[in-house]
Amino acid sequence: MIPATKVARLQSALPFWASLALVPLAYIGATNGGWTLLLLPISAWGLFILLDAITGENTENADLTTAEDQLVWYRLITLIWFPIQFLVIFGTIWYAAQADHLNVLEKIVLFFGVGIISGTVGINYSHELMHQKNKLERWLGDLLLGTVMYGHFRSEHLLVHHRYVATPRDAVTARYNEGFHRFFPRVLWECYVSAFQAEKAMLARKGLPWWHGSNPFWRYWALQAVFLALAFALGGWAGVALFLYQAFIAVWQLELVNYIEHYGLTRRHLGGGKYEHVLPRHSWNSARAASNWLLINLQRHSDHHYKPDRRFPLLQNHDETEAPQLPYGYPVMTLAAMIPPLWRRVMNPRVRDWRRQYYPDVDDWTPYKTGRHST
Repeated sequence: MIPATKVARLQSALPFWASLALVPLAYIGATNGGWTLLLLPISAWGLFILLDAITGENTENADLTTAEDQLVWYRLITLIWFPIQFLVIFGTIWYAAQADHLNVLEKIVLFFGVGIISGTVGINYSHELMHQKNKLERWLGDLLLGTVMYGHFRSEHLLVHHRYVATPRDAVTARYNEGFHRFFPRVLWECYVSAFQAEKAMLARKGLPWWHGSNPFWRYWALQAVFLALAFALGGWAGVALFLYQAFIAVWQLELVNYIEHYGLTRRHLGGGKYEHVLPRHSWNSARAASNWLLINLQRHSDHHYKPDRRFPLLQNHDETEAPQLPYGYPVMTLAAMIPPLWRRVMNPRVRDWRRQYYPDVDDWTPYKTGRHST
């Protein structure tokens, strides 16, 4: 008989396995075509918007003294996701290459859905894995990023974003009034460059050139080359095109989330190029229950930046006295971000309220956008 405590842990972890529900929707769409191709994107956004409305907020916090061996059921979903995503991406490429019942438009819609899986779930899980010390988990994170051609995200996120978040040196921190359609192309280039420069600088401090074998960019490039070759082997040039298309959709999903997580927020400049320590107030927080299940507590982003080494089930919720709150969960907010006038109408007043709450003494916010401070 299974002990009651283990059953309770399994039950509490099961909602975070919600991502598995998206996989059969990709299969249904691929095999049936037509309107069934819309099931996956509608579920990823519409269903979780509805579930958020039904389930409301979950502000309960896990016990921070919870032992690692008690988190097995939470960790397992991230550990098994790479083989699942691998089969979804490359199995669908193989199937679509020989599927006479799918026309070109249907294949595009199908791989839009695949990109939702590899972006909303895959990149998010890779984010959890890259923060761990365990080599297997970090490798799984690299493999997931390789399937979306975004391996450098690990270097950029760990070496640049967490260090410079909410400052002008962090490309991913969206500037006040910066629309997503300006933000997206900017970060695609700036993040790649900053990630490479960060790794190059680390090697230089060891007296090594950037082309040294320990540069993780060699691993990123190799994995991406292998996955491109596999896509070609399974589907020819059409397979490569579909693979790159789902990767683009995945990266678009990632950067939509990056855009909303820190929009308009800044750390106080202390002089000499130094900024205050990262606090929960420097990330937008959301306690919406259902979307936190799908995104394994990513919306508790205020705590993630405050304590980056915490595993996702232990991330704490911060209320409005400690962190700025999004009015809705990520599914609604990412849709709003695609309409800049709507986004500014919803979020700019909240940014101004945040400034008055935490930094009432700051009158000129221009230097926090440009990085040119007088002290």
